[in-house]
Amino acid sequence: MAYLLWIGVGLTLLGVAALAYCIKMVIGLRRQNLNDQDLRAGMQRAVALNMAALAVSGLGLMVVVMALVMS
Repeated sequence: MAYLLWIGVGLTLLGVAALAYCIKMVIGLRRQNLNDQDLRAGMQRAVALNMAALAVSGLGLMVVVMALVMS
């Protein structure tokens, strides 16, 4: 079950990296001094990416727990 554990760790790290990218993206959007409409469009993309990153990270943690229970 060690392979399952490492798959879960990889998924979790991928999700955390995507969350860090999302934070960097939002900081960049706020610094660009965009008008309201462009800022909203950028934030909507960031929210979609944020939700996907949270889902991947959550799935990775579930796989880690499942691997620990099974071993």
